[in-house]
Formats: sequence, structure tokens, C-alpha cells
Amino acid sequence: MSLKAKSSYRQSLKSLDTEEHIDLAFYRPIGYAWATLAARLGIGPNAITIAGIFLGIAAGVLFYFNNIWLNITGMLLLIWANSFDSADGQLARMTHQYSRIGRILDGLCGDIWFLTIYVAICLRENVTSTFFMGHPWLIWVIAVVTGICHAKQAAMADYYRQFHLYFLKGTDGSELDTCDELRARNRSLPWRGNFWTKITLYVYANYTANQEVFARSMQRLRAAIQRRWSDGQLPAAFREDFRQASLPLMKYTNILSFNWRTIALFTALFLRMPWLYFAFELTVLNVLLIYMVCRHESICRRFTTELNDGKY
Repeated sequence: MSLKAKSSYRQSLKSLDTEEHIDLAFYRPIGYAWATLAARLGIGPNAITIAGIFLGIAAGVLFYFNNIWLNITGMLLLIWANSFDSADGQLARMTHQYSRIGRILDGLCGDIWFLTIYVAICLRENVTSTFFMGHPWLIWVIAVVTGICHAKQAAMADYYRQFHLYFLKGTDGSELDTCDELRARNRSLPWRGNFWTKITLYVYANYTANQEVFARSMQRLRAAIQRRWSDGQLPAAFREDFRQASLPLMKYTNILSFNWRTIALFTALFLRMPWLYFAFELTVLNVLLIYMVCRHESICRRFTTELNDGKY
């Protein structure tokens, strides 16, 4: 790879602070290749996202069948889909084609994949599992509870990464929004000619509100920062101190993201016990979520106190 290509590849990454090792070793190089090809062909990030959604749906459908070769095909499709999910963000950063619609589509992408996977697992267990055949409703209840937990885990992992990027790169390098700002923006738009924009903003505002509920101390820190530096120009020492405190938590946000989920899912499929994936999300990932929220809230309380005491 030439020096120019290496520089372009590095610019396609969010940051080394927030990148996961598997992504750096596997998905990001493949995603960069897809992104480079798409840029040459004039294909936009949203088109790649939509293609990835259909690949993920196809993968989920193949997980319904109690056939290991069909399951392996589904695994390969899911890996392909995630390489597209990596490529859309890399292409957006390479070509500066940022949009709120793109961010929302990117977030919905994984939700649609896993919704398909959950339904496939439930239908499969009701056909192949003696226990669940006798209690067909139970696996659906487990799936709904797991899905709610999954949504919270993914949302908070994304939220903490964006907050970390805010201190690392500032407002230009982060996609950090507030529920109040999004709702105010939505109210300012007339329905005429903005129907889908208003619907999108409504969904995204509720998603952001859901994140803020679990991060009260972060909201107080953000308010204190806004009062102190309304122009967003935080002192370098303050930014670096928070970055160092937040950095150890980034590995937990990565565990709550795609790669470790799929390792657990593929393991459960190879064992012919796909319900084990639900158990993994309900136990291991929920414990990590609780730990991460408690740690991050503690960090935010400390920095709010130091900020109010005039340390910075």
C-alpha cells in the first residue's frame, strides 16, 4: 500500500481509541477496499448500507435451518454484510458524505439483522427443540427480553464511543446529539415537503432520549461544559484527562458491539443450540453493560465536580 493509500485508510477510521482489534485486523481493511471501489463507481454510503441490510436479512433466514452448511453460508453472508457496514462509514469519512439519515440507517442496519436472526432462532427452536416445542411461547418471550437488552447495550456502547470521540476530536469528529436539540429541529420543520425528515428526526430523538436516560451524570457534565465553554473550545488538558479516564472503557463498548456477538452466535450455531446466544446476551453482555454504565457515570461525576471546583 502506498503512502497516499495508507493516509487515506487512516482517515477512513473513526479513531484508534475506539476501533476494535478484530475490526482493525479484518473488517476495516476489507471495508476500505469496498469503500475505494464504491468511490470510483460513484456509489454513496447509504446504498452500501442498504445492500448490507439485505445481506444480513439473508444470513438470518439461513440460520433458521438445522443444517450446518446452510448456517455456515449464513455466517459468511453476515460477515460480508458487516464488511459493508464498515465500508459505508469509511466511505462517508473519505468523501465527506455525512448525513443524519446515513447515521440512522447505519444504526438500523444491525437492528434489522438481529431482528431477523432472533425470529429465525425462535422458529427453529419451536421446530427442533423438544423443550421449546412443549412451551412454544417461552422462546418468544426470551427473544423479546433479549432484544430489549440488545438495543440498550448497543445504544449505550455507541453513546459512550461518541462522547469519547467528542473529547478526542471535538464536535467535527463526533456524532453526539441531544434529544432537546433534535426535537427543536423537528418542531421547526413544516410537515409539507419534510414528511420523511420529520419521521426520521422523531425516531432519532427518541433513540437519543433513551441513551440520555441511562447517562444522567453525563448529561450534567455536558451541561457544565456548555456553561463553561459555550463555544465548544475545551482546554487541551481537560480533553486529554477525560480521554485517559474514558479510554479503558472503550474495550467494553467494543465487546457490546458486533464482533463478539457474532462469535457467540456462530459458536451457538456450531453447537446446534442457537438459544445459547440469547443466554450470552442476557448474562455476559448485561453484566458488562451495568459495569460500563456505573464506571462511566462515576467518571462523569468526578469531572463535573472538578470542573465546578475550578480545576480547569
